Amino acid sequence: MFRSRSKDDKAQAAQAKVTMSKQPRDPEAPKGRPTPKRSEAQTQRRSVANTKMSPKEARTRTRDERRTAMQRQREALANGDERYLPARDKGPVRKYARDFVDSRFAIAEYFLPMAVVILVLSMIRVGSLQNIALLLWLFVIVAIVVDSAVTGFRLKKILAEKFPDERRKGAVAYALMRTLQMKRLRLPKPQVKRGERP
Repeated sequence: MFRSRSKDDKAQAAQAKVTMSKQPRDPEAPKGRPTPKRSEAQTQRRSVANTKMSPKEARTRTRDERRTAMQRQREALANGDERYLPARDKGPVRKYARDFVDSRFAIAEYFLPMAVVILVLSMIRVGSLQNIALLLWLFVIVAIVVDSAVTGFRLKKILAEKFPDERRKGAVAYALMRTLQMKRLRLPKPQVKRGERP
């Protein structure tokens, strides 16, 4: 009301010039609005992405993505592709632990076949065979415990030397659990032969 006409005219002309101009905006010129916060920008992107699909389409898409991810994971477990392995198998420490176990003989991997033999022997109603089965059972348990302790101790020492800056928590237990499976049934598939250095 109390402004001079020239100031009003200048403000309107500048605004019209900014909005009506068909030329591309100079990248160094001010854009005329504040930059949105990251949370606001992400919310806008999510809302745009979510409004395009119906709930049924979203469920179908999620199911397809999960199926694709599981397929990739199965293939990675078969061929050892690090990119698509499950989180528990990823990383250089876990890979070395797998290779260390796969490269050596472990008594624990024959636990299930030996347990079946011992069970059959213990079911036969002959006193001497049952005594042999009991002694064999004790021998197998002690042998597995000793072998696992030696393997765990050696692996822990080697991991500390080879990967001083990497996270090693749980790698020894992971390796010992792998020794309980027969070599050809292990997942991810073994990448080294017996006797090879990992």
